[in-house]
Amino acid sequence: MRNIFFIFALLHYGCSTPNGGLQAGDLLFQANSGGLSGAIREVTTGANGRSFSHVGMVAADSIGCLWVVEASGKDVHLTPIDSFVRRGAIAAIGRVKDEHKALIPDAVAFALRQIGAPYDSAYLYGNGKYYCSELIYDAFLVANHGAPFFSLEPMTFKLSATGEFAEGWVAHYKRLNMPIPEGELGCNPGGLSRSEKITLAEL
Repeated sequence: MRNIFFIFALLHYGCSTPNGGLQAGDLLFQANSGGLSGAIREVTTGANGRSFSHVGMVAADSIGCLWVVEASGKDVHLTPIDSFVRRGAIAAIGRVKDEHKALIPDAVAFALRQIGAPYDSAYLYGNGKYYCSELIYDAFLVANHGAPFFSLEPMTFKLSATGEFAEGWVAHYKRLNMPIPEGELGCNPGGLSRSEKITLAEL
């Protein structure tokens, strides 16, 4: 088992202190464009018609520093809040409703235990790797004793206007030399943002 406190100790240099009223367990949604971020937004829909490209979860350490635990790039890792914002503005903040807040400590702890797990560039649920929303989905699934908290939905990589696969996804899966997993169960930042179990503050 990874020593989370040791990891935090190594990362205290330059850590971010609480700001803007953020709390552990908050979900930070980004709406970046270009590359796969743009491709994600093209084929998914979030709350109030918004589209989001990425989501991470706030974790707080014992001295009050805030981090984002996220699956991005090569793996699951901790990112200082300031670095997360520099990479892309926060478009919305999701907060678990009061009746579910007891799940947050276990959800955060699960996400932290996944640090170092490889990034799931194939976007296939349950393959031992994680993409951003999959990490959040599993964190709350485990915290909720195996009962789904968020929802899995059939994934689509097609443009709603044409019914054709978005070019970004065609190119992505061609690079991976695998078929597009159209219709496979999965999740995305937009889907999480629509959950009735969180309140969403759009920025």
